[in-house]
Amino acid sequence: MNHQDKMGDRNRALPDPGARRKSGGFWEHFPHVADIGVRGFGVTLSESFEQAALALSSVVTSLETIHPKETIAVHCTAPNIELLFVDWLNAIVFEMATRKMLFCDFRVRIEGNELNGEARGEKICVKRHAPAAEVKGATLSELQVREEPDGLWLVQCIVDV
Repeated sequence: MNHQDKMGDRNRALPDPGARRKSGGFWEHFPHVADIGVRGFGVTLSESFEQAALALSSVVTSLETIHPKETIAVHCTAPNIELLFVDWLNAIVFEMATRKMLFCDFRVRIEGNELNGEARGEKICVKRHAPAAEVKGATLSELQVREEPDGLWLVQCIVDV
């Protein structure tokens, strides 16, 4: 089964041509009136969170321009898995803003409503990274966390740019 067959109707939402597969997971952007949607798919819930973080980073710059030089630990807790997803993305946004970094690789471990993760990246180099947008935060708009009938996990929300 190819990517197109597996995704079915979701590909009608203008899939990002930069979406990359990684360990069975992948990410894409989806259109929104004023902002942009980020979506991650994975064989596991953790992998879908990782893929959505890649989609978030790719809103700012091309992932291929980022080098995984530094590792930052990220810890989140939330009352439910949906809010944990939003908290995860907002933690990445916070780290990007306060450390002036961009990230290209993520590792996530979820146990109940607690997430322990890592973000790998480097300090922003405006000349090399040519940032296209600044992500202000993840929102509850179009928030979804669910297992699809094909067994893949889907996570998505709108990010404010």
